[in-house]
Amino acid sequence: MTNSMNNDIIYGNEYPGKLYNKFSEYLKSKYGQKVYKLPINIPSTCPNRDGKLGGSGCIFCGEEGAGFECLPADMEVKSQIIKNAEYIGNGYKAEKFIAYFQNYSNTYLPFDLFKKYITDACIENIVAIYISTRPDCINTKYLEFLQDIKSKAGVDIVLEIGLQTVNYHTLEQLGRGHGLAEFIDAAVNIKSYGLDVCAHYIVDLPMDSEKDVAEGARIISALKVDQVKCHSLYILKGTPLEKLYNEGKIVPVSMEEYIKRIITFLEYLNPDIVIQRLLGRSPEERSAFCSWGVSWRKIVGIVEKEMIRMNTYQGRKFNYLNGGRCFEGLL
Repeated sequence: MTNSMNNDIIYGNEYPGKLYNKFSEYLKSKYGQKVYKLPINIPSTCPNRDGKLGGSGCIFCGEEGAGFECLPADMEVKSQIIKNAEYIGNGYKAEKFIAYFQNYSNTYLPFDLFKKYITDACIENIVAIYISTRPDCINTKYLEFLQDIKSKAGVDIVLEIGLQTVNYHTLEQLGRGHGLAEFIDAAVNIKSYGLDVCAHYIVDLPMDSEKDVAEGARIISALKVDQVKCHSLYILKGTPLEKLYNEGKIVPVSMEEYIKRIITFLEYLNPDIVIQRLLGRSPEERSAFCSWGVSWRKIVGIVEKEMIRMNTYQGRKFNYLNGGRCFEGLL
C-alpha cells in the first residue's frame, strides 16, 4: 500500500488527503457555499423526563436540555429562523441555512404538532432540516412524513440520534432508558426511508474504555450512519451527574485520555462519515466541569496536531466490513 504518510499499519484505507471528514467542508461541497445551523426551540419534552420512561432524564441532562443558545420555545418557528438567519447571515455572510430542531426528543411530539413545526421550517434559504431525538422515539409514521416532505419541499432530512455509547452497562448507568438495540432499529429504519442519520457519541465516558470507543465507531460504520457528532463529557450544575462528581463517584478522564480516545474513534470510523464536531461544550456558568478549562478550539487544534504526529487519519483502521481483513489480498 502506498500513500503520502509513513504508514506501517497493514490494514486500513489509503490516506484521503485530510485528517477527518469535516462538517463545514461537507456542507460547502454539497451546497456550493457555506451553510450554517440555526437552532430552533419548540415546546418538546422527553419520555425519560415526563414519566413515560423516567422522571429526571439522563444523569447528564440539564433542565434546558441541549439548547443553550436557543430562542424562547413560544416563539414561532418561522420567526426563530428569520431572526437567527439575520444574525448569522450578517455575521458570517451566509445565505443558506439548516433548520435545527435541537432540544429534547422532537419526534416524541404528537404527530400533528410535529408535522406543523417541520412544515413551518420549510421556508426560503433552508436547505436541510436536522431533528434531534432519542433512538426509541423513531416511528415509521413520522419517517413516512419526513420522506414525503423531503421530496415535496426539496430539503434534506437528518435525524440526530443520541447514542452516546454502545456499552449497554454504561447506557444503564447513564439512565438512558434504552439499549443498543433501539439505536440499531432507529438507524436501519431511518436509512430505509432515504433519510440521513447522525449519531451523537460521548467518547470519554469514565465508565467506558478505549475498546468501547473503537467498537462504537465500528458499529456506527456497519450501520452506514451518515454523520457523527462527538462529545466530551461535560457536567452541568444541578444534575444527578454533578452529585456523583461532587461525591467523587464519577471522575472525568484526563484531556490526554480524551485525545487518545477521539483519535482511536476516528481511526476505526468509515472515512465517508461526516464529523459534525470533535467535542461539545456548555456555558461556563452552568457547568461544574467542562473541557478541562481549555477552549474547544485549542483542544481541536491539539487533536489535529497529534494526528499529524501519529501519521493517522479517519478510516485508517476501517477494514473490518464485508470480510475486509480475511479477504485482503485474496480477491
